[in-house]
Amino acid sequence: MNITEICLYCKNFFLKDHENSIYAGTYTIENGMIYPVNFLKVGQYFYIHGSVLNNGVYQYTGEAITELQDEIFDGSVWEMAVPPAFLKLCEEITAWRAKNESADSQNMKPFSSESVSGVYSYSKAGTGSSESGGIMTWQDAFKTRLNKFRRIQII
Repeated sequence: MNITEICLYCKNFFLKDHENSIYAGTYTIENGMIYPVNFLKVGQYFYIHGSVLNNGVYQYTGEAITELQDEIFDGSVWEMAVPPAFLKLCEEITAWRAKNESADSQNMKPFSSESVSGVYSYSKAGTGSSESGGIMTWQDAFKTRLNKFRRIQII
């Protein structure tokens, strides 16, 4: 599940206590751990901002987070309070993308029908938005359900 991409789309990082949940400073990431972060609880999500290698949303495990790459950076760690309904929706989006964004899925084909019987004819796929060229994207498929989580700006 790429929760970072979905949070960016919604412009919502579910800050635990608004701007008071953003901790700026110098952070060290080493062996899958980030220091100092004494404000996170095990299982809590957090957002790394200002890193060259690790910008994104992660879940604090209290143990090594294998996706993190070693670095020292000046930036911020945002303490998140992600609602379970949003996490469930992220899982549904991930499943939808696995099914519908593969090269051989019907959704990615430019035509909804095509025939050759003396005269060539075709119908263009038209289920998606005009921005996506008529192909249904996860943003189109989940727009109404994501709207309740959308914000005008990130902070």
